[in-house]
Amino acid sequence: MMILALETTAKAASCAVLQDGMPLATAWQATGLTHSRTLMPMVEDMLKNSELTLEGIDAIAVAAGPGSFTGLRIGIAAVKGLAWAADKPCIGVSTLEAMAWPLAHVTGTIVCAMDARRSQVYNALFLAAGEGLQRLTPDRAIGLDQLGEELKKVEKEKIVVGDGARLCYNTLTEQGITLKMAPEHLRMQSAWGVARAALELVRSGGLVSGEELAPVYCRLSQAERERLEREAKSK
Repeated sequence: MMILALETTAKAASCAVLQDGMPLATAWQATGLTHSRTLMPMVEDMLKNSELTLEGIDAIAVAAGPGSFTGLRIGIAAVKGLAWAADKPCIGVSTLEAMAWPLAHVTGTIVCAMDARRSQVYNALFLAAGEGLQRLTPDRAIGLDQLGEELKKVEKEKIVVGDGARLCYNTLTEQGITLKMAPEHLRMQSAWGVARAALELVRSGGLVSGEELAPVYCRLSQAERERLEREAKSK
């Protein structure tokens, strides 16, 4: 099984190809340029330089959320286009699970954190025990205070990953919670993690068509929240 994976949920964009669990190629960019400008040229260059073709890919995976609303839409649209052009199935992967996979080899609780603003993080907890991951919570937008109360009850070593890791670490250590930061090269979202999470979904029958592929936001956009607040005030 050869999987092409894309990650566009935060500042960095990346792509990777995984074959039977082994990485064949990867590219990563965090220059501040928009994903709509950098993503597809990066994918094309990675495939060309690796002498791979879209026709040789079995499925195309993407981090489907949570994450930046704009980034998610760019990634989903790109995968839909690639899948339609090459008649390939798709895999929509939890961004948070994809963040945890690079640390599946350790022993402890993986605390996945993306800054969701308003003193919240997009979060999920996973148990790593050297082989694979066990999901402990669903993906959610959660207040840092509430997350802190949950983590006080966790006895195993707690390792924070994601682009919200620093925020989570600083806030919760002030509450007396002992955390470790994942090493920098494993901390941020990556397409390799997306590909590895996608492999689990392939094994469990999680392939979908490009038409069925959809983003998972976990909460309303700021514009939608503001609209609802205006409507509530006008009543």
